[in-house]
Amino acid sequence: MNQLISLSAAELAERLRAGDVSSEEATRAHIDRIAAVDERYGAYLHVNASATEQARAIDERRAAGEQLHDLAGVPVAIKDVLTTKGMPSTSGSKMLEGWVPPYDATVVARLKAAGMVALGKTNMDEFAMGSSTEYSAFGPTRNPWDVDRVPGGSGGGSAAAVAALEAPIALGSDTGGSIRQPAAVTGTVGVKPTYGGVSRYGAIALASSLDQIGPVSRTVLDSALLHDVIGGHDPRDATSLEREWPSFAAAAKRGGASGDLSGVRFGIVKELDSEGIASDVQARFREAVAAIEAAGGEVIKVTAPSFTYAVAAYYLILPSEASSNLARFDSVRYGLRVEEPGQTVERVMAATRGAGFGPEVKRRIILGTYALSAGYYDAYYGSAQKVRTLIQRDLERAFSEADVLISPAAPTTAFKFGEKVDDPLAMYASDLTTIAANLAGTPGMSIPMGLGDGGLPTGLQLMAPMFEDERLYRYGATIEALLNQNWGGALALQNAALAEDRQPAQEGTDR
Repeated sequence: MNQLISLSAAELAERLRAGDVSSEEATRAHIDRIAAVDERYGAYLHVNASATEQARAIDERRAAGEQLHDLAGVPVAIKDVLTTKGMPSTSGSKMLEGWVPPYDATVVARLKAAGMVALGKTNMDEFAMGSSTEYSAFGPTRNPWDVDRVPGGSGGGSAAAVAALEAPIALGSDTGGSIRQPAAVTGTVGVKPTYGGVSRYGAIALASSLDQIGPVSRTVLDSALLHDVIGGHDPRDATSLEREWPSFAAAAKRGGASGDLSGVRFGIVKELDSEGIASDVQARFREAVAAIEAAGGEVIKVTAPSFTYAVAAYYLILPSEASSNLARFDSVRYGLRVEEPGQTVERVMAATRGAGFGPEVKRRIILGTYALSAGYYDAYYGSAQKVRTLIQRDLERAFSEADVLISPAAPTTAFKFGEKVDDPLAMYASDLTTIAANLAGTPGMSIPMGLGDGGLPTGLQLMAPMFEDERLYRYGATIEALLNQNWGGALALQNAALAEDRQPAQEGTDR
Protein backbone atom coordinates (compact mmCIF):
# COMPACT_ATOMS: atom_id res chain seq x y z
CA MET A 1 0.00 0.00 0.00
CA ASN A 2 1.32 3.46 -0.89
CA GLN A 3 1.87 5.06 2.52
CA LEU A 4 0.75 8.47 1.26
CA ILE A 5 -2.89 7.37 1.22
CA SER A 6 -2.83 6.43 4.91
CA LEU A 7 -1.68 9.88 6.05
CA SER A 8 -4.14 12.29 7.61
CA ALA A 9 -4.72 15.56 5.78
CA ALA A 10 -2.71 17.40 8.44
CA GLU A 11 0.21 14.97 8.11
CA LEU A 12 0.12 15.13 4.33
CA ALA A 13 -0.02 18.94 4.39
CA GLU A 14 3.03 19.04 6.66
CA ARG A 15 5.00 16.81 4.30
CA LEU A 16 3.94 18.91 1.31
CA ARG A 17 5.13 22.10 3.02
CA ALA A 18 8.43 20.45 3.97
CA GLY A 19 9.00 19.36 0.38
CA ASP A 20 9.14 15.66 1.34
CA VAL A 21 6.43 14.86 -1.15
CA SER A 22 4.75 16.64 -4.04
CA SER A 23 1.06 17.26 -4.49
CA GLU A 24 1.26 15.41 -7.79
CA GLU A 25 2.63 12.33 -6.02
CA ALA A 26 -0.04 12.49 -3.32
CA THR A 27 -2.83 13.03 -5.82
CA ARG A 28 -1.62 10.26 -8.11
CA ALA A 29 -1.45 7.89 -5.13
CA HIS A 30 -5.10 8.55 -4.36
CA ILE A 31 -6.16 8.35 -8.01
CA ASP A 32 -4.38 4.99 -8.25
CA ARG A 33 -6.11 3.87 -5.07
CA ILE A 34 -9.51 4.81 -6.52
CA ALA A 35 -8.73 2.89 -9.70
CA ALA A 36 -7.68 -0.15 -7.70
CA VAL A 37 -10.55 -0.44 -5.19
CA ASP A 38 -13.51 1.76 -6.08
CA GLU A 39 -15.12 -0.85 -8.27
CA ARG A 40 -15.64 -2.71 -5.00
CA TYR A 41 -16.80 0.23 -2.88
CA GLY A 42 -18.58 2.53 -5.32
CA ALA A 43 -17.63 5.67 -3.40
CA TYR A 44 -17.15 7.84 -6.50
CA LEU A 45 -19.55 8.80 -9.27
CA HIS A 46 -16.94 10.80 -11.16
CA VAL A 47 -13.15 11.00 -10.95
CA ASN A 48 -11.49 14.27 -11.90
CA ALA A 49 -9.40 13.61 -15.01
CA SER A 50 -7.39 16.81 -14.47
CA ALA A 51 -6.58 16.20 -10.79
CA THR A 52 -2.88 15.44 -11.32
CA GLU A 53 -2.56 18.42 -13.65
CA GLN A 54 -4.06 20.68 -10.98
CA ALA A 55 -1.71 19.17 -8.39
CA ARG A 56 1.29 19.81 -10.65
CA ALA A 57 0.27 23.47 -10.89
CA ILE A 58 0.27 23.71 -7.09
CA ASP A 59 3.73 22.16 -6.96
CA GLU A 60 4.99 24.72 -9.47
CA ARG A 61 3.57 27.59 -7.42
CA ARG A 62 5.20 26.22 -4.27
CA ALA A 63 8.53 25.73 -6.06
CA ALA A 64 8.36 29.34 -7.24
CA GLY A 65 8.26 30.47 -3.61
CA GLU A 66 4.60 31.50 -3.54
CA GLN A 67 3.04 31.62 -0.09
CA LEU A 68 0.30 28.99 -0.12
CA HIS A 69 -2.49 27.91 2.19
CA ASP A 70 -1.58 25.24 4.75
CA LEU A 71 -3.76 22.68 2.91
CA ALA A 72 -2.52 23.58 -0.56
CA GLY A 73 -1.92 20.43 -2.58
CA VAL A 74 -3.99 18.16 -0.34
CA PRO A 75 -6.50 16.06 -2.31
CA VAL A 76 -10.20 16.25 -1.36
CA ALA A 77 -13.38 14.42 -2.41
CA ILE A 78 -16.63 16.33 -2.97
CA LYS A 79 -20.16 15.05 -2.40
CA ASP A 80 -22.12 15.16 -5.63
CA VAL A 81 -24.74 17.44 -4.10
CA LEU A 82 -22.33 20.36 -4.69
CA THR A 83 -21.99 22.07 -8.05
CA THR A 84 -18.57 21.84 -9.66
CA LYS A 85 -17.62 23.73 -12.78
CA GLY A 86 -16.26 21.29 -15.32
CA MET A 87 -17.36 18.16 -13.44
CA PRO A 88 -20.79 16.51 -13.49
CA SER A 89 -23.13 17.28 -10.58
CA THR A 90 -26.00 14.81 -10.43
CA SER A 91 -27.08 14.74 -6.79
CA GLY A 92 -27.23 10.99 -7.28
CA SER A 93 -30.23 11.29 -9.63
CA LYS A 94 -31.04 10.38 -13.22
CA MET A 95 -32.79 13.74 -13.33
CA LEU A 96 -29.38 15.45 -13.54
CA GLU A 97 -27.37 12.71 -15.22
CA GLY A 98 -24.59 14.28 -17.29
CA TRP A 99 -25.26 17.85 -16.11
CA VAL A 100 -22.06 19.90 -15.85
CA PRO A 101 -22.70 23.16 -14.00
CA PRO A 102 -21.31 26.46 -15.27
CA TYR A 103 -20.26 27.51 -11.75
CA ASP A 104 -18.74 26.24 -8.51
CA ALA A 105 -20.50 26.06 -5.18
CA THR A 106 -18.97 28.56 -2.75
CA VAL A 107 -17.35 25.80 -0.69
CA VAL A 108 -15.81 24.31 -3.85
CA ALA A 109 -14.50 27.74 -4.88
CA ARG A 110 -12.93 28.06 -1.43
CA LEU A 111 -11.24 24.68 -1.78
CA LYS A 112 -9.77 25.82 -5.08
CA ALA A 113 -8.67 29.15 -3.61
CA ALA A 114 -6.84 27.23 -0.89
CA GLY A 115 -5.07 25.15 -3.53
CA MET A 116 -6.75 21.85 -2.62
CA VAL A 117 -7.06 19.29 -5.41
CA ALA A 118 -10.49 17.82 -6.20
CA LEU A 119 -10.29 14.05 -6.66
CA GLY A 120 -13.86 13.76 -7.88
CA LYS A 121 -17.53 13.56 -6.88
CA THR A 122 -18.80 11.05 -4.34
CA ASN A 123 -21.92 8.91 -4.42
CA MET A 124 -25.03 9.71 -2.38
CA ASP A 125 -28.67 8.87 -1.90
CA GLU A 126 -30.68 10.60 -4.61
CA PHE A 127 -31.10 14.31 -3.77
CA ALA A 128 -29.72 13.43 -0.30
CA MET A 129 -32.85 11.46 0.63
CA GLY A 130 -31.76 8.36 2.47
CA SER A 131 -29.71 6.85 5.27
CA SER A 132 -27.88 4.09 3.42
CA THR A 133 -26.77 5.31 -0.05
CA GLU A 134 -28.95 2.54 -1.45
CA TYR A 135 -31.15 5.15 -3.13
CA SER A 136 -28.49 6.45 -5.50
CA ALA A 137 -29.65 6.18 -9.10
CA PHE A 138 -26.15 5.00 -10.04
CA GLY A 139 -25.79 2.07 -7.66
CA PRO A 140 -24.99 1.77 -3.96
CA THR A 141 -21.82 2.59 -2.08
CA ARG A 142 -20.47 -0.22 0.11
CA ASN A 143 -19.01 0.05 3.58
CA PRO A 144 -15.23 -0.57 3.52
CA TRP A 145 -15.52 -2.41 6.85
CA ASP A 146 -17.90 -4.95 5.33
CA VAL A 147 -19.04 -4.69 1.71
CA ASP A 148 -22.30 -6.47 2.52
CA ARG A 149 -23.29 -3.50 4.67
CA VAL A 150 -24.28 0.08 3.98
CA PRO A 151 -21.98 3.08 4.59
CA GLY A 152 -24.83 5.21 5.94
CA GLY A 153 -26.44 8.05 4.07
CA SER A 154 -27.07 10.20 2.40
CA GLY A 155 -23.35 10.92 2.22
CA GLY A 156 -22.12 7.35 2.21
CA GLY A 157 -19.81 8.05 -0.72
CA SER A 158 -17.75 10.69 1.07
CA ALA A 159 -17.55 8.63 4.27
CA ALA A 160 -16.61 5.44 2.41
CA ALA A 161 -13.99 7.26 0.31
CA VAL A 162 -12.28 8.55 3.45
CA ALA A 163 -12.58 5.22 5.29
CA ALA A 164 -11.27 3.25 2.30
CA LEU A 165 -8.24 5.55 1.95
CA GLU A 166 -9.51 6.85 -1.39
CA ALA A 167 -9.32 10.42 -0.06
CA PRO A 168 -7.75 11.94 3.05
CA ILE A 169 -10.69 14.29 3.52
CA ALA A 170 -14.05 15.07 1.93
CA LEU A 171 -17.03 17.40 1.84
CA GLY A 172 -20.52 16.24 2.75
CA SER A 173 -23.93 17.72 3.44
CA ASP A 174 -26.05 17.15 6.53
CA THR A 175 -29.82 17.68 6.48
CA GLY A 176 -30.78 15.25 9.24
CA GLY A 177 -27.53 13.42 9.90
CA SER A 178 -26.14 12.76 6.42
CA ILE A 179 -22.58 13.54 7.52
CA ARG A 180 -22.67 12.27 11.10
CA GLN A 181 -24.53 8.96 10.61
CA PRO A 182 -22.24 7.76 7.77
CA ALA A 183 -19.24 8.85 9.85
CA ALA A 184 -20.50 6.74 12.75
CA VAL A 185 -20.89 3.54 10.72
CA THR A 186 -17.65 3.91 8.72
CA GLY A 187 -15.33 4.89 11.58
CA THR A 188 -14.71 8.42 10.35
CA VAL A 189 -15.19 11.92 11.77
CA GLY A 190 -18.09 14.00 10.50
CA VAL A 191 -19.21 17.52 11.43
CA LYS A 192 -22.43 19.44 10.84
CA PRO A 193 -21.58 23.12 11.44
CA THR A 194 -23.92 25.70 12.93
CA TYR A 195 -26.66 26.46 10.39
CA GLY A 196 -25.45 29.44 8.35
CA GLY A 197 -21.83 28.95 9.32
CA VAL A 198 -20.94 27.45 5.93
CA SER A 199 -22.40 28.71 2.66
CA ARG A 200 -25.08 26.64 0.94
CA TYR A 201 -24.69 28.49 -2.37
CA GLY A 202 -24.26 25.86 -5.05
CA ALA A 203 -25.58 23.02 -2.91
CA ILE A 204 -28.47 21.34 -4.72
CA ALA A 205 -31.21 22.02 -2.19
CA LEU A 206 -33.12 19.32 -0.36
CA ALA A 207 -34.60 21.16 2.63
CA SER A 208 -33.30 24.70 2.73
CA SER A 209 -33.90 25.32 6.44
CA LEU A 210 -32.05 22.14 7.39
CA ASP A 211 -29.22 21.61 4.85
CA GLN A 212 -25.67 22.36 5.92
CA ILE A 213 -22.28 21.59 4.32
CA GLY A 214 -19.50 20.13 6.45
CA PRO A 215 -16.29 18.07 6.56
CA VAL A 216 -15.65 14.32 6.63
CA SER A 217 -12.22 13.08 7.70
CA ARG A 218 -10.27 10.51 9.69
CA THR A 219 -9.34 12.89 12.55
CA VAL A 220 -10.96 15.78 14.39
CA LEU A 221 -8.06 18.04 13.43
CA ASP A 222 -8.54 17.31 9.74
CA SER A 223 -12.22 18.24 9.95
CA ALA A 224 -11.27 21.44 11.76
CA LEU A 225 -8.73 22.34 9.07
CA LEU A 226 -11.30 21.84 6.32
CA HIS A 227 -13.96 23.73 8.27
CA ASP A 228 -11.59 26.70 8.48
CA VAL A 229 -11.33 26.66 4.68
CA ILE A 230 -15.03 26.44 3.83
CA GLY A 231 -16.57 28.48 6.66
CA GLY A 232 -17.42 32.16 6.84
CA HIS A 233 -19.93 34.61 5.43
CA ASP A 234 -21.09 34.41 1.82
CA PRO A 235 -23.29 37.24 0.48
CA ARG A 236 -24.72 34.86 -2.14
CA ASP A 237 -26.37 32.79 0.59
CA ALA A 238 -29.19 34.65 2.32
CA THR A 239 -28.90 32.38 5.38
CA SER A 240 -25.15 32.89 5.77
CA LEU A 241 -24.15 34.33 9.14
CA GLU A 242 -22.22 37.60 9.25
CA ARG A 243 -19.89 36.89 12.15
CA GLU A 244 -16.26 36.18 12.84
CA TRP A 245 -15.35 32.59 13.57
CA PRO A 246 -12.34 31.42 15.58
CA SER A 247 -9.77 29.01 14.19
CA PHE A 248 -11.28 25.57 14.60
CA ALA A 249 -7.90 23.96 13.86
CA ALA A 250 -6.38 25.86 16.79
CA ALA A 251 -9.21 24.62 19.02
CA ALA A 252 -8.66 21.02 17.91
CA LYS A 253 -4.92 21.27 18.55
CA ARG A 254 -5.52 22.63 22.05
CA GLY A 255 -8.01 19.88 22.81
CA GLY A 256 -5.88 17.10 21.42
CA ALA A 257 -2.91 18.18 23.49
CA SER A 258 -4.75 18.74 26.78
CA GLY A 259 -6.10 15.30 27.73
CA ASP A 260 -8.05 17.10 30.44
CA LEU A 261 -11.80 17.68 30.59
CA SER A 262 -11.91 19.09 34.12
CA GLY A 263 -14.78 21.50 34.66
CA VAL A 264 -16.56 20.56 31.41
CA ARG A 265 -20.18 19.46 31.82
CA PHE A 266 -21.37 16.75 29.45
CA GLY A 267 -25.10 16.20 29.24
CA ILE A 268 -26.67 12.86 28.36
CA VAL A 269 -30.08 13.56 26.85
CA LYS A 270 -32.58 11.24 28.51
CA GLU A 271 -34.68 10.99 25.35
CA LEU A 272 -31.66 9.91 23.25
CA ASP A 273 -30.61 7.31 25.84
CA SER A 274 -33.43 5.04 24.74
CA GLU A 275 -34.39 1.48 23.86
CA GLY A 276 -33.86 2.39 20.21
CA ILE A 277 -30.08 2.22 20.70
CA ALA A 278 -28.56 -1.22 20.04
CA SER A 279 -26.86 -2.92 23.00
CA ASP A 280 -23.39 -2.95 21.43
CA VAL A 281 -23.63 0.77 20.65
CA GLN A 282 -24.82 1.41 24.21
CA ALA A 283 -21.84 -0.53 25.56
CA ARG A 284 -19.35 1.56 23.63
CA PHE A 285 -21.19 4.72 24.67
CA ARG A 286 -20.94 3.79 28.37
CA GLU A 287 -17.21 3.20 27.92
CA ALA A 288 -16.82 6.60 26.26
CA VAL A 289 -18.71 8.21 29.13
CA ALA A 290 -16.40 6.47 31.61
CA ALA A 291 -13.36 7.79 29.72
CA ILE A 292 -14.79 11.31 29.83
CA GLU A 293 -15.34 11.06 33.58
CA ALA A 294 -11.84 9.65 34.10
CA ALA A 295 -10.44 12.73 32.34
CA GLY A 296 -12.25 15.03 34.76
CA GLY A 297 -15.44 15.67 32.81
CA GLU A 298 -18.68 15.99 34.74
CA VAL A 299 -21.45 13.87 33.21
CA ILE A 300 -25.04 14.83 34.01
CA LYS A 301 -28.50 13.82 32.79
CA VAL A 302 -30.60 16.41 30.99
CA THR A 303 -34.04 16.15 29.49
CA ALA A 304 -35.52 17.35 26.19
CA PRO A 305 -39.10 16.04 26.10
CA SER A 306 -39.81 17.31 22.59
CA PHE A 307 -37.07 15.07 21.15
CA THR A 308 -39.66 12.29 21.30
CA TYR A 309 -41.41 13.96 18.38
CA ALA A 310 -38.29 15.00 16.45
CA VAL A 311 -38.36 12.23 13.84
CA ALA A 312 -42.06 12.79 13.11
CA ALA A 313 -41.61 16.57 12.82
CA TYR A 314 -38.53 16.20 10.65
CA TYR A 315 -40.26 13.87 8.22
CA LEU A 316 -42.95 16.47 7.67
CA ILE A 317 -40.69 19.51 7.37
CA LEU A 318 -38.12 17.87 5.10
CA PRO A 319 -40.60 16.42 2.56
CA SER A 320 -42.49 19.71 2.47
CA GLU A 321 -39.36 21.70 1.65
CA ALA A 322 -38.18 18.97 -0.74
CA SER A 323 -41.50 19.08 -2.58
CA SER A 324 -41.02 22.81 -3.09
CA ASN A 325 -37.32 22.65 -3.99
CA LEU A 326 -37.66 19.77 -6.45
CA ALA A 327 -40.49 21.47 -8.32
CA ARG A 328 -37.75 23.18 -10.38
CA PHE A 329 -37.06 19.87 -12.14
CA ASP A 330 -39.90 20.37 -14.60
CA SER A 331 -38.33 19.19 -17.91
CA VAL A 332 -38.45 22.75 -19.24
CA ARG A 333 -35.32 24.56 -18.08
CA TYR A 334 -32.60 21.97 -17.52
CA GLY A 335 -32.04 18.36 -16.58
CA LEU A 336 -33.78 15.30 -17.96
CA ARG A 337 -36.54 15.69 -20.55
CA VAL A 338 -38.74 12.77 -21.63
CA GLU A 339 -41.01 13.60 -24.53
CA GLU A 340 -42.88 12.21 -27.49
CA PRO A 341 -44.23 14.10 -30.52
CA GLY A 342 -47.52 15.82 -29.83
CA GLN A 343 -47.34 15.69 -26.04
CA THR A 344 -48.42 18.65 -23.94
CA VAL A 345 -46.09 20.39 -21.48
CA GLU A 346 -47.99 18.76 -18.62
CA ARG A 347 -47.53 15.28 -20.06
CA VAL A 348 -43.84 15.87 -20.74
CA MET A 349 -43.39 17.11 -17.18
CA ALA A 350 -45.19 14.09 -15.73
CA ALA A 351 -43.21 11.66 -17.89
CA THR A 352 -39.91 13.35 -17.02
CA ARG A 353 -40.50 13.39 -13.27
CA GLY A 354 -41.78 9.82 -13.40
CA ALA A 355 -38.64 8.62 -15.15
CA GLY A 356 -36.14 10.93 -13.48
CA PHE A 357 -37.02 10.53 -9.79
CA GLY A 358 -36.46 7.32 -7.84
CA PRO A 359 -38.97 5.74 -5.45
CA GLU A 360 -37.77 7.39 -2.24
CA VAL A 361 -37.75 10.85 -3.82
CA LYS A 362 -41.25 10.27 -5.15
CA ARG A 363 -42.41 9.09 -1.73
CA ARG A 364 -41.16 12.23 -0.04
CA ILE A 365 -42.47 14.58 -2.73
CA ILE A 366 -45.93 13.06 -2.36
CA LEU A 367 -45.76 13.27 1.43
CA GLY A 368 -44.54 16.88 1.34
CA THR A 369 -47.07 18.00 -1.24
CA TYR A 370 -49.84 16.48 0.86
CA ALA A 371 -48.55 18.16 4.04
CA LEU A 372 -48.57 21.54 2.28
CA SER A 373 -51.97 21.15 0.64
CA ALA A 374 -55.01 23.24 1.46
CA GLY A 375 -56.74 22.04 4.59
CA TYR A 376 -53.73 20.10 5.85
CA TYR A 377 -51.00 22.75 6.06
CA ASP A 378 -51.65 23.76 9.67
CA ALA A 379 -52.34 20.23 10.86
CA TYR A 380 -49.11 18.80 9.45
CA TYR A 381 -46.44 21.28 8.35
CA GLY A 382 -47.57 23.96 10.82
CA SER A 383 -47.64 21.51 13.73
CA ALA A 384 -44.20 20.18 12.81
CA GLN A 385 -42.79 23.71 12.90
CA LYS A 386 -44.25 24.15 16.39
CA VAL A 387 -42.45 21.00 17.49
CA ARG A 388 -39.29 22.42 15.97
CA THR A 389 -39.64 25.49 18.18
CA LEU A 390 -40.09 23.26 21.23
CA ILE A 391 -36.92 21.35 20.31
CA GLN A 392 -34.99 24.61 20.07
CA ARG A 393 -36.26 25.65 23.50
CA ASP A 394 -35.45 22.26 25.03
CA LEU A 395 -31.92 22.51 23.69
CA GLU A 396 -31.52 26.01 25.10
CA ARG A 397 -32.50 24.68 28.53
CA ALA A 398 -30.21 21.67 28.17
CA PHE A 399 -27.26 23.88 27.26
CA SER A 400 -27.91 26.04 30.31
CA GLU A 401 -27.01 22.94 32.33
CA ALA A 402 -24.35 21.33 30.13
CA ASP A 403 -21.54 22.66 27.95
CA VAL A 404 -21.88 19.84 25.43
CA LEU A 405 -24.49 17.12 24.89
CA ILE A 406 -23.40 13.56 24.10
CA SER A 407 -25.16 10.54 22.63
CA PRO A 408 -24.51 7.76 20.15
CA ALA A 409 -24.30 9.24 16.64
CA ALA A 410 -26.24 6.33 15.13
CA PRO A 411 -28.52 3.89 16.93
CA THR A 412 -26.92 0.81 15.34
CA THR A 413 -23.80 -0.24 13.52
CA ALA A 414 -23.99 -0.55 9.72
CA PHE A 415 -26.90 -2.71 8.64
CA LYS A 416 -26.98 -5.07 5.67
CA PHE A 417 -28.11 -4.03 2.21
CA GLY A 418 -31.84 -4.47 1.73
CA GLU A 419 -32.49 -4.80 5.44
CA LYS A 420 -34.46 -1.56 5.70
CA VAL A 421 -35.04 -0.45 2.13
CA ASP A 422 -38.61 -1.79 2.10
CA ASP A 423 -39.41 -0.37 5.54
CA PRO A 424 -39.26 3.44 5.35
CA LEU A 425 -39.99 3.92 9.07
CA ALA A 426 -37.11 1.65 10.06
CA MET A 427 -34.84 3.54 7.66
CA TYR A 428 -35.96 6.90 9.03
CA ALA A 429 -35.15 5.70 12.57
CA SER A 430 -31.47 5.65 11.54
CA ASP A 431 -31.58 9.43 12.09
CA LEU A 432 -32.97 9.09 15.61
CA THR A 433 -30.09 10.83 17.38
CA THR A 434 -28.96 13.32 14.73
CA ILE A 435 -32.16 15.07 13.63
CA ALA A 436 -32.52 17.44 16.59
CA ALA A 437 -29.34 19.35 15.71
CA ASN A 438 -30.67 20.08 12.22
CA LEU A 439 -34.08 21.17 13.48
CA ALA A 440 -32.44 23.53 15.98
CA GLY A 441 -29.54 24.64 13.75
CA THR A 442 -26.95 23.64 16.35
CA PRO A 443 -23.57 22.11 15.45
CA GLY A 444 -22.91 18.39 15.85
CA MET A 445 -19.99 16.02 15.45
CA SER A 446 -19.51 12.26 15.26
CA ILE A 447 -16.21 10.71 16.31
CA PRO A 448 -15.33 7.01 16.42
CA MET A 449 -15.85 5.39 19.84
CA GLY A 450 -14.81 1.80 19.16
CA LEU A 451 -16.19 -1.32 17.53
CA GLY A 452 -19.51 -2.99 18.13
CA ASP A 453 -20.67 -6.48 17.23
CA GLY A 454 -18.90 -8.02 14.26
CA GLY A 455 -16.07 -5.52 14.49
CA LEU A 456 -18.16 -2.69 13.04
CA PRO A 457 -17.58 0.98 13.96
CA THR A 458 -19.74 3.01 16.31
CA GLY A 459 -19.84 6.79 16.71
CA LEU A 460 -20.08 9.24 19.60
CA GLN A 461 -22.08 12.40 18.89
CA LEU A 462 -21.28 15.74 20.47
CA MET A 463 -23.70 18.66 20.18
CA ALA A 464 -22.89 22.25 21.14
CA PRO A 465 -24.98 25.44 21.30
CA MET A 466 -25.46 27.64 18.24
CA PHE A 467 -22.21 29.34 17.15
CA GLU A 468 -20.11 27.17 19.52
CA ASP A 469 -18.57 24.86 16.91
CA GLU A 470 -15.24 25.55 18.60
CA ARG A 471 -16.38 23.45 21.58
CA LEU A 472 -16.93 20.45 19.36
CA TYR A 473 -13.40 20.61 18.04
CA ARG A 474 -11.78 21.31 21.41
CA TYR A 475 -13.60 18.63 23.38
CA GLY A 476 -13.93 16.28 20.42
CA ALA A 477 -10.16 16.23 19.92
CA THR A 478 -9.63 15.55 23.61
CA ILE A 479 -12.09 12.65 23.62
CA GLU A 480 -10.62 11.35 20.36
CA ALA A 481 -7.21 11.16 22.06
CA LEU A 482 -8.72 9.44 25.12
CA LEU A 483 -10.40 6.76 23.01
CA ASN A 484 -7.54 6.38 20.57
CA GLN A 485 -5.86 3.51 22.41
CA ASN A 486 -8.63 1.11 21.45
CA TRP A 487 -9.70 2.79 18.23
CA GLY A 488 -6.16 3.36 16.94
CA GLY A 489 -5.50 -0.37 16.99
CA ALA A 490 -8.74 -1.09 15.19
CA LEU A 491 -7.92 1.49 12.53
CA ALA A 492 -4.49 -0.04 11.99
CA LEU A 493 -6.12 -3.44 11.47
CA GLN A 494 -8.54 -1.89 9.01
CA ASN A 495 -5.78 -0.25 6.98
CA ALA A 496 -3.77 -3.47 6.91
CA ALA A 497 -6.78 -5.50 5.82
CA LEU A 498 -7.66 -3.00 3.10
CA ALA A 499 -4.09 -3.07 1.82
CA GLU A 500 -4.19 -6.88 1.60
CA ASP A 501 -7.58 -6.82 -0.14
CA ARG A 502 -9.43 -8.31 2.83
CA GLN A 503 -12.52 -7.16 4.72
CA PRO A 504 -11.69 -5.65 8.14
CA ALA A 505 -14.97 -6.58 9.82
CA GLN A 506 -14.31 -10.26 9.29
CA GLU A 507 -11.42 -9.99 11.73
CA GLY A 508 -12.98 -7.55 14.16
CA THR A 509 -13.62 -8.10 17.83
CA ASP A 510 -16.42 -6.77 19.96
CA ARG A 511 -14.12 -3.89 20.90
